[in-house]
Amino acid sequence: MTSIRDGKFFLGKIFDMQAGKLTDELLEYDPADLTTHAVVTGMTGSGKTGMCVGLLEEAAIEGIPAIIIDPKGDLTNLLLHFPDLLPTDFEPWIDPEVARREGKTITQTAQDTAENWKNGLASWGMGPNELNLLGQSVDFSVFTPGSTVGTPVNILSSFAAPDLPWNEYREILREKISTIVTALLGLVGLTEIDPLRSREHILVSNILENAWSKGVSLDLTELILQVQNPPFERLGAFPVNNFFPAQERFDLAMLLNNFLASPSFEVWREGVPLEIGELMTSASGKPRHNIFYLAHLNDSERMFFVTLLFAAIESWMRSQRGTSALRALVYFDEILGYLPPVANPPSRPIMLRMLKQARAFGIGLLLATQNPVDVDYKGLSNAGTWFVGRLQTDQDKQRLLDGLDAAGGGLDRQEVDKLISRLGKRTFLLHNVHAKAPKIFQTRWALNFLAGPLTRTQIPQLMKLIPAEALPGGSEPAMPIGAAAAVAPAQAAVARAPTPLGPTSTTRPVAPAGINEFFIPNNLAFSQAITDARIPATAKIDQGGFIYRPALFAQAEVTYLARKYNLELTRQVASLPQEARGRLVSWDDFVWQAYRREDVMSSPLPGARYTAIPEWLSDARLINSLQSDFVDWVVRNGTLRVRANEALKVFAGPEATTAEFREMCSKAARDAMQAELSKLESTYKKKMETLQAKVKRQTMEVDSQEDELNQRRMEEVGKGAEFLLSMLGGRKRSLSSNLSKRRMTTAAKADLKQEQAELEILEKQLAEMENEQKAALEEVNERWARLVDQEVEVPVTPYRKDVYVDFYGIAWLPYYVVSADGQNREIPAFKKP
Repeated sequence: MTSIRDGKFFLGKIFDMQAGKLTDELLEYDPADLTTHAVVTGMTGSGKTGMCVGLLEEAAIEGIPAIIIDPKGDLTNLLLHFPDLLPTDFEPWIDPEVARREGKTITQTAQDTAENWKNGLASWGMGPNELNLLGQSVDFSVFTPGSTVGTPVNILSSFAAPDLPWNEYREILREKISTIVTALLGLVGLTEIDPLRSREHILVSNILENAWSKGVSLDLTELILQVQNPPFERLGAFPVNNFFPAQERFDLAMLLNNFLASPSFEVWREGVPLEIGELMTSASGKPRHNIFYLAHLNDSERMFFVTLLFAAIESWMRSQRGTSALRALVYFDEILGYLPPVANPPSRPIMLRMLKQARAFGIGLLLATQNPVDVDYKGLSNAGTWFVGRLQTDQDKQRLLDGLDAAGGGLDRQEVDKLISRLGKRTFLLHNVHAKAPKIFQTRWALNFLAGPLTRTQIPQLMKLIPAEALPGGSEPAMPIGAAAAVAPAQAAVARAPTPLGPTSTTRPVAPAGINEFFIPNNLAFSQAITDARIPATAKIDQGGFIYRPALFAQAEVTYLARKYNLELTRQVASLPQEARGRLVSWDDFVWQAYRREDVMSSPLPGARYTAIPEWLSDARLINSLQSDFVDWVVRNGTLRVRANEALKVFAGPEATTAEFREMCSKAARDAMQAELSKLESTYKKKMETLQAKVKRQTMEVDSQEDELNQRRMEEVGKGAEFLLSMLGGRKRSLSSNLSKRRMTTAAKADLKQEQAELEILEKQLAEMENEQKAALEEVNERWARLVDQEVEVPVTPYRKDVYVDFYGIAWLPYYVVSADGQNREIPAFKKP
């Protein structure tokens, strides 16, 4: 048995070029030499893949973990080791086209292949023991970033803050940031990015640095939001908006969002995170060989992922202690385009850094290519080992020799030139700076069946060869950063802070251009919020901060001016729709309280998170058109019912109650009635006084006539008595004198009756006037009493010109994030109307 765990890699046997035959001398390679890295090159058919598979098999047997980048699908063959060497083991991996060309059935080809593999291994002194040892030494995993046919990879961990102190590793972390940003921008089509001149690169790098320097991780959603709304005000000497205007930042955010919004991106958000430390060993503690299958990705996606992978490896590497032993192996099957001599793709800077610095940490890079002309040999001059197979053109050979010269080691260029020219299939020149001279060797038989590149459709079947317990992260995909919750281990209850119910961001999403933003005050005490949410007082409650959710906020001031009704007042009307039906909003369903300007213009709560702005609130045209609809709604629903008493000229707005309005009418009636009564009484007083004066004068006339009548009567009696005495006395008196007195008495009596008649008439008129006054006063009282009841409601509708919009835009509503008996909830932190 030749492949054993002895601290050496058995790669083949020395080949005698002069004799043209294989010797019995074993070619053993010290894995510690790989810390100075290795390059494998050879044309198609040179046996390069078999040589690399054999080297990786040896690394597996020695228990050395590996990261294997497989752009073409060849390295999936590392799982095709069958200790029983049964034809049925080989049959699923037989290429039907090969069987057809040989004129055989797949079953026949599988039988022949199994026999051939058994004999081939035996010829190198290997068999089931070595195959079992290979399977027992490491666990294998196949990762398919951007796909679920294998184990998917969660790339969002690449934006997570590394577990390295920022101040101590600032330079290194800035290099990682530059690498990640270059890869991300390249993925979305921004190629040839210069980190020192590109505004896009500078902005995104500063966003990541701002977060990482605070120990804060970002996901892609958060990063896009911060591109629109950077968490800093200046970049260098200039304000952010001068350095990178908002509209152009929006264009960049849209470019990044196209990737995020793509349905295929969902696969990039799930799976195992790129935590290299966790990938190096399985749950059982066995080393792991991690194959990253990239054949299904396009060029930009491959570049993006390879760059992120190298960045993750470098970040993990920096956290390790230095060693001279080979801690881990990183194999890249085809570096064409990733380490070019002239261009500077995102992968190039970090690969060059790894070639220069990984040695100190015991990380060996094994880089393979079949295109030696198109690689950066200046960078590869750091490689201490070169495996050179048959080359296709003299140009390839000369370019390779230039690289070997740059690598040093006292190489005889002419001699090596001759050796390379004579190399056959599976025969390689080994140039190792740790050895005295180059060696020619033929690779051993591979333990794994070299079925050729496997397609994407074959990966699910390949995954069946991996035991469930060996799968990284178990059978469940890893949750994305910022996911709603994490499941606690079953062994112990772990206290976790309450988290929002859904994706959130610490960066406030950017509102559409020209749309105002407001913050509804958090004016509801936490204890009251708990009560309002009907959370039992006995519940165990933990608070997890605040979260803001967006809504459309509209508030207007309506002026009512109707001089006819003595109406001049203003009212405030508000609505806070939190959803739309298509392009319509039901303002009636979301009537809200009005706020003062200082209440809604304050800053958001520190440390709060934000949910995304829904699609309908992201449409600036829709929002602007809804403002006109809001004004129409205010006009339609702004009719006031004015209480009116036209007769009394009394009017009252809706703020007056019925009782208050009737009191106003009663008072107005009393005042008006009193005025009328006073006027009426004044009028009758004058009439009465005139009539009473007449009565008085007439009474005096009657009294005067009575006196005159009495005088006349006395005079008549006196004359009569005088006439009688004269007659008795014998004196002669004239009778005419007595008759005259009689006539005067009669006249006085007649005058008295006339005066008395006139007095009666005046007294009657006075009585009638008193009755008339009384009736008039009663009529006034009754009439004004009736007028009090003449109440009507008059509608007063405002015009559009009477509506002034105070606030209009996106309002952020604060919610408490709480955990009640372990159940996460969001409860309002604001008072509802």
